Amino acid sequence: MARSPPPGELPPAYTAPAPSVAPQILAGGLKAPLWLRAYFQGLLFSLGCGIQRHCGKVLFLGLLALGALALGLRVAIIETDLEQLWVEVGSRVSQELHYTKEKLGDEAAYTSQMLIQTSRQEGENVLTSEALSLHLQAALTASKVQVSLYGKSWDLNKICYKSGVPLIENGMIERMIEKLFPCVILTPLDCFWEGAKLQGGSAYLPGRPDIQWTNLDPEQLLEELVPFASLEGFRELLDKAQVGQAYVGRPCLQPDDLHCPPSAPNHHSRQAPSVAQELSGGCHGFSHKFMHWQEELLLGGMARDSQGQLLRAEALQSTFLLMSPHQLYEHFRGDYQTHDIGWSEEQAATVLQAWQRRFVQLAQEALPENASQQVHAFSSTTLDDILHAFSEVSAARVAGGYLLMLAYACVTMLRWDCAQSQGAVGLAGVLLVALAVASGLGLCALLGITFNAATTQVLPFLTLGIGVDDIFLLAHAFTEAPPDTILQERTGECLQRTGTSVALTSITNMAAFCMAALVPIPALRAFSLQAAVVVGCNFAAVMLVFPAVLSLDLQRRHCQRLDVLCCFSSPCSAPVIQILPQELGDRMVPVGIAHLTATVQAFAHCEASSQHVVTILPPQAHLVPPPSDPLGSELFSPGGSTRDLLGQEEETMQKAASKSLPCDHWNLAHFARCCFAPLLLQPHTKAMVLVLFGALLGLSLYGATLVQDGLALTDVVPRGTKEHAFLSTQLRYFSLYEVALVTQGGFDYAHSQRALFDLHQRFSSLKAVLPPPATQAPRTWLHYYCNWLQGIQASFDQDWASGRITRHSYRNGSEDGALAYKLLIQTGDDQEPLDFSQLTTRKLVDKEGLIPPELFYVGLTVWVSSDPLGLAASQANFYPPPPEWLHDKYDSTGENLRIPAAQPLEFAQFPFLLRGLQKTADFVEAIEGARAACAEAGRAGVRAYPSGSPFLFWEQYLGLRRCFLLAVCILLVGTFLVCALLLLNPWTAGLIVLVLAMMTVELFGIMGFLGIKLSAIPVVILVASVGIGVEFTVHVALGFLTTQGSRNLRATRALEHTFAPVTDGAVSTLLGLLMLTGSNFDFIIRYFFVVLTALTLLGLLHGLVLLPVLLSILGPPPEVVQMYKESPEVLSPPAAQGGGLRWGVSPTLPQSFARVTTSMTVALHPPPLPGAYIHPVSDEPTWSPVAIPAAGGSSNLSSRGPCLATA
Repeated sequence: MARSPPPGELPPAYTAPAPSVAPQILAGGLKAPLWLRAYFQGLLFSLGCGIQRHCGKVLFLGLLALGALALGLRVAIIETDLEQLWVEVGSRVSQELHYTKEKLGDEAAYTSQMLIQTSRQEGENVLTSEALSLHLQAALTASKVQVSLYGKSWDLNKICYKSGVPLIENGMIERMIEKLFPCVILTPLDCFWEGAKLQGGSAYLPGRPDIQWTNLDPEQLLEELVPFASLEGFRELLDKAQVGQAYVGRPCLQPDDLHCPPSAPNHHSRQAPSVAQELSGGCHGFSHKFMHWQEELLLGGMARDSQGQLLRAEALQSTFLLMSPHQLYEHFRGDYQTHDIGWSEEQAATVLQAWQRRFVQLAQEALPENASQQVHAFSSTTLDDILHAFSEVSAARVAGGYLLMLAYACVTMLRWDCAQSQGAVGLAGVLLVALAVASGLGLCALLGITFNAATTQVLPFLTLGIGVDDIFLLAHAFTEAPPDTILQERTGECLQRTGTSVALTSITNMAAFCMAALVPIPALRAFSLQAAVVVGCNFAAVMLVFPAVLSLDLQRRHCQRLDVLCCFSSPCSAPVIQILPQELGDRMVPVGIAHLTATVQAFAHCEASSQHVVTILPPQAHLVPPPSDPLGSELFSPGGSTRDLLGQEEETMQKAASKSLPCDHWNLAHFARCCFAPLLLQPHTKAMVLVLFGALLGLSLYGATLVQDGLALTDVVPRGTKEHAFLSTQLRYFSLYEVALVTQGGFDYAHSQRALFDLHQRFSSLKAVLPPPATQAPRTWLHYYCNWLQGIQASFDQDWASGRITRHSYRNGSEDGALAYKLLIQTGDDQEPLDFSQLTTRKLVDKEGLIPPELFYVGLTVWVSSDPLGLAASQANFYPPPPEWLHDKYDSTGENLRIPAAQPLEFAQFPFLLRGLQKTADFVEAIEGARAACAEAGRAGVRAYPSGSPFLFWEQYLGLRRCFLLAVCILLVGTFLVCALLLLNPWTAGLIVLVLAMMTVELFGIMGFLGIKLSAIPVVILVASVGIGVEFTVHVALGFLTTQGSRNLRATRALEHTFAPVTDGAVSTLLGLLMLTGSNFDFIIRYFFVVLTALTLLGLLHGLVLLPVLLSILGPPPEVVQMYKESPEVLSPPAAQGGGLRWGVSPTLPQSFARVTTSMTVALHPPPLPGAYIHPVSDEPTWSPVAIPAAGGSSNLSSRGPCLATA
């Protein structure tokens, strides 16, 4: 029985070969790059050998380190705040947002809950009594929502936003007003009495039924309360706000309603009102002056006649405003209703969220299925829920993707012969990459990088595909190691051959993602940095831990264990045979060949008694030339792919050599060498390839012109959902955005009033700004402030002229006259604050409409305290807020006459509405106009900036393309430098960068044809495409660079050795991306799966088709050119066709033996530089065959089909 020696040990009978005449090799080319890479590959060789010697320890420590980092996922934070995700870091918008939050806090003043009603029939008019009655039904259902939390019942009246609640000294009246004061609801129903049904407040007075807005006449109520309290100031407040009879003075939408008040204009006629006529010009809340809802806020798809009269509309909208969590918390803090539940701001937020979810649910179910109208509901919590769902990790999809990858890797690497099978290696490699991805994300969590939807939905699959690419490369290289490699050096040989490629692709990928982090969007910056960290962890796992897996599998193969089921032995599997160079005696092998590959037919016999395999080499053999190679001398090969089976079936015992079936040895390397490369490198094929890729590039340049900027919320929300239906309807009919023009501190408001008016006028003249009705004054605090001062000045003038107010008394004057009296005597001087002589010498507002500077901040205190409705309508949001001051007409003491001045303003704002913003170009135009207006005001000394969602989320498009081009250009230059440094060949680096640039341009053009808009997310993918494209190009380029021969030969060799791993890597990436199709969000499918799939296919085509053609035409010269000089002792016969020699054997074999074919490489010169396994050049040296006598019997050729790869 023959027993194979342990790996690396020499057989006992081995003797060193006799010295022979060494060939003369003249090396040419670039020596410095070659030796530098040789030094680097020598380091990799040492690393691999060290890992193989301590593979168990390395594997244990590597898994321990990766597992420890993966535990960092426990502290991961998922960010869903839109502002934190999409506002550019360090931009002016970010600085402005910080300034706003510093002055006002983090929350908005209110949140909006919206109902939009449209007809089920496209384009049908909704300005009918029937449609508006259905709208009332839906709105009424939504307004009656109640939720029970913390043992309390919460309804709309408790949590709604109430604008400008006045302060009344009379306690009874104050409590009644607090209960009755209406919620702010913007609805077309406010044009009718039915709008009062949405208000839920009520109050009780003895001897009267419950007071509600459906039966409340404020004028009549004040008359009834006059005997009980002095309400003169409150009456003047209502008169200024033009409250009148409130809702009871409006027409009834349904005049047959039993509760329709007698004061309604159509109560007696019982005629239904003209809906279009009533809604023309908009509607009003309970205050005609301060609560005017413009048509554009209520109606969508409007049509008018030639005179501008409203004829029809296609959509109705009602908006319910709720308090913010902070406001709700402050409102009920210390209240008797919440004293027993530990009231907190978190509980307030929970109450609001629960109410909003219930609101949306009931509103959508309010109308029956057979109704002619349909209702779409939406709330701010709905958007938060979408973002949370968008950011959740789908365990099923992640598990499915990784299981699919495991199956592919296992099936791809399985072989019938367990000695060659690597199924377990594939499984272990995928699991290792999965652990590396988890460890990279855990490290990101430990570093404080927040997660977002891109992290959870895309990154696990993208990085899995990228990481498995290198696993396939190392596994292929490990099986294709030179046959003369000592087993203890197999891992070192593998790393030195592939380590450079893996390092280059990983470094370039990390550089690409780091460059993508230049995009100043926090969500995409976090995604890019996380991808870079994960790629780095993959790189460490592939270079340090996976070689240990390969080393352990090598021991499994040597011990003849089954693949995957390594606990079971495989007694009949072919052993790993290491044939060392031996002395051939007088059978002299010709001198002058760097490597000699011979196929040896051995005979293996399985003894039934011991289950051992005996391998016998025939004693009688001779060397003969092999059959002709179809590629001729261009493909003189020292060996082929190791993926061939070692075993071959014996067809007949009488044949000299057995023939294997084509399916036994067919593989991707065989396909590349015998089919793909010969076809691709034909001259006419090259021309066709260049023409087709040139046409693709030209077509892509045209497609690039079709790419539009933008990312609408409808692109993110899943299609077919109610939320998507609402957003689509809103975008179509109500494309309105609330914005504000913020004025900062740092300038004197009192002396800059004219500049403030001019700024407002410039901003109002912008095309996108919705103008106020011609009959209404501009809705800004400065206009309201001046108008209020002019009103009390007029009252003072009347009281002065009638004698009710004199120099020494104002008690007999009106409330407004008394206020004006107090303001007119203010000097603004702390030493002498009052001057009564100014009563007749000054005005509160001069002829130019400006307030005297010395009176500005004193009057601001009075206005804020005396006109709460006007202040609320102006949405001024003053900071610092002016002090509270209560006016008492009957208190004439000096202390009451002194009015505290407000502090200089640091924050105020003018509200505006932007309309008609459908496309990104519309937003950009509006933003540029607003910025220009603020810049013009800045030259006049006013510091101002625009604020609102259009400026938060769309301003990035002002410089997005410039940022994209800058990042791509820098990355291409960086890739060139990295490739030139590691390849030490700028020529090759230039070709790689050329191909990468073409891929980026073509991907950009494909986006244009697919209708994918350019936003920060596609920009990140486009930038990352440069790094991902390196995966498909650098292996081919490095293989071309390190081989010898003509360009065609070198391109063929590069394809033969890289076609399989590059293809497997592409398939693995596609399998990883395939799981993205299971996402509920079309956004993930369109913007990630489609774009990344296109990128992968482009990379495969450019790496395996275009780049080999370019290299075969423009490729650099080889780094090493070997020149052979014939020995004078050797004759010169005709050149042999082929690259190997065959051992001839006797066809007569014992019946119990089977043929086994393997190959060996006999090294006849010192080994080449580390890692440079150099094939002979195409023009083979001539040599003389030496007659080898047969010991007995005749010897025949061991025939083999063309292009049969040897192991």
